[in-house]
Amino acid sequence: MGRLFGTDGVRGVANLELSPLLAYRLGRATGALVTGWGDGEAGLGRSPVAGSAARDERPQRPFVLVATDTRVSSGMLEAAVTAGLTSAGADVVRLGVLPTPALSWLVPHAGAAAGVMISASHNPVEDNGIKIVGADGYKLPDRIEALLERTVDEMDGQDRLPRPVGLSVGRVRYEPHWQEAYLSHLIDLVGTTFEGWRVVVDCANGAAHRLAPELLRRLGADVVAINTGDSGEDINVGCGSTHPQRAADVVRQSGARVGLTFDGDADRCIAIDEQGQVVDGDQILAICALERLRHGTLPGRAVAVTVYSNGGLREVLRKAGGDVVVTPPGDRHVLEAMLRQGLVLGGEQSGHVIFLEHARTGDGLLTGLMLLAAMRRSGWPLSHLAAQMPRYPQVLLNARVAGKESLLEQPEVRQVIESAERALGESGRILVRPSGTEPVVRVMVEGPDRQRVERLAREVVEVLERASRTMAQRSEGVVTGQVEA
Repeated sequence: MGRLFGTDGVRGVANLELSPLLAYRLGRATGALVTGWGDGEAGLGRSPVAGSAARDERPQRPFVLVATDTRVSSGMLEAAVTAGLTSAGADVVRLGVLPTPALSWLVPHAGAAAGVMISASHNPVEDNGIKIVGADGYKLPDRIEALLERTVDEMDGQDRLPRPVGLSVGRVRYEPHWQEAYLSHLIDLVGTTFEGWRVVVDCANGAAHRLAPELLRRLGADVVAINTGDSGEDINVGCGSTHPQRAADVVRQSGARVGLTFDGDADRCIAIDEQGQVVDGDQILAICALERLRHGTLPGRAVAVTVYSNGGLREVLRKAGGDVVVTPPGDRHVLEAMLRQGLVLGGEQSGHVIFLEHARTGDGLLTGLMLLAAMRRSGWPLSHLAAQMPRYPQVLLNARVAGKESLLEQPEVRQVIESAERALGESGRILVRPSGTEPVVRVMVEGPDRQRVERLAREVVEVLERASRTMAQRSEGVVTGQVEA
């Protein structure tokens, strides 16, 4: 099977790579672990909270929270995962459509043994994913993911996992009231209201389609909500944090003070200032970190960021007496660095920001609230706060390719990357890395000359895509239109 888990769970085209059979097997493997199968060292962990026993007086047994985004395929995969979990003897509590960070927060607070999120985040509508978190609400460590993968692989031969019968089969409940607990949690955290503020909210037709507008209305904002559909047919399509231009237009047209855009599972937030300019995750980190530095509330006087973060973030923090800790791409690496070094703030340019004092992962709704609260406390408009961070010209392009890892070893690819590095010199940088969640290679070029940066990025992408086509032809035994002997 190869490595099943990527940097953010299991992803693929729903009903193809991510089939109902695979979802069922993942559910069975997870259910077996939470009900005590294995060597005792491998289990996902049980919460000390009584959970189901406190509600129905049956003997306590582990239960797993399951939530989805709005994708058309999410119901199919939720049913398959639920069947797998209950077939191994775990109860399932269905939460309905809910942001990924809400699930992470709810798992320990509800006393669940684990949580399963059906979502492909910012990916296209045809994709979907399965994310599993442990009883503590954090993503699974590598050793648990490896165990689950081995267990799923073994099901191709003989399924040796427990098969309870009768009253021992897992039960399924639907408890949407936990969504209210999450909203109340966020409202308690913000410590202020936004009376008199007009706020545009772009929900990407995804998991935040109901909660985000409701949250801000309860905090007094005049909310202009767009892309609030729940059909799943247009999640992330031309909207949300990956396409903030529509929200920017609405901010300008409506005279809003600020705009907030989320992705399909609402773990990201990209903001729009009152002038309609995009404020990305690096700028949000800068605003929040600088405020904490001024008040002495930033442990380690540093934030964790990835190699893709704009160089202007490090510059502004160093001038203020702070610094950045640089990690490989992916929120998993950011979180690991934060836990290792005792940091409370970190994130990515994409708007995936972690406030570790309040959340176990990036939370788009929380990020939006923390940004609005910083605006409220400062008295400055968002355009002014965002301008504190200089922005180095930076271009990030995706090359859609096959064979991501082997492609980077091709001579023509290495040559174009080395040529770009020479052209940039010490005044810039280039990063070429395979995505951990999509079939693309990401090309980031940063430097003082925007035209040069854009040209170099396009050249690298063109070579990557051409080399990918050549490799595909060779793998099919075709070279320049002729079959190889």
